[in-house]
Amino acid sequence: MPKIINAFVRCTDATSTAVGRFAQYMVFAMMGVLLFESISRTLFNRPHIWVVEIAQFLMAAYYLLGGGYSMILEGHVRMDLLYGRWSTKRQALADVLTVPFLIFYLIFLLVGAISSIDYAIRYGQVNYTPWAPPLAPIKIIMAIGILIMLLQAIATFFKDLEKAKGKESS
Repeated sequence: MPKIINAFVRCTDATSTAVGRFAQYMVFAMMGVLLFESISRTLFNRPHIWVVEIAQFLMAAYYLLGGGYSMILEGHVRMDLLYGRWSTKRQALADVLTVPFLIFYLIFLLVGAISSIDYAIRYGQVNYTPWAPPLAPIKIIMAIGILIMLLQAIATFFKDLEKAKGKESS
């Protein structure tokens, strides 16, 4: 694999890993927020209107920021009826043929996310709830997650291309 592509793959893998390892702790933040609300509501009869939305925002960030790392770990769901029985080279060939569809889909998601961010910033979009938090910050985080996953899908394509040729990427 050419040096520039190899550098792109290593940089993307490192970025996805770092962001994914950070994102995995968001589950604990979400649990903390929900535990806080449970204690506040049960013991002190003091419910808060912001808890459910913060938990939803944390879950969305966790899910999308962890997507690239999940690709590295091969943690995404697959139809494993035949795939699991194939050789590594044949699996890589199947991935080389299917990853472009994922890349195409992620490009459309990213274009939509950027459009949504523009709308949220331009019109000061807020959620239609009593708390009414601004939506631009979570939309920006979601777009970053989609971008990281797009870059990771491209890096995975290059790695699979090398495996399909019978070489291991370094």
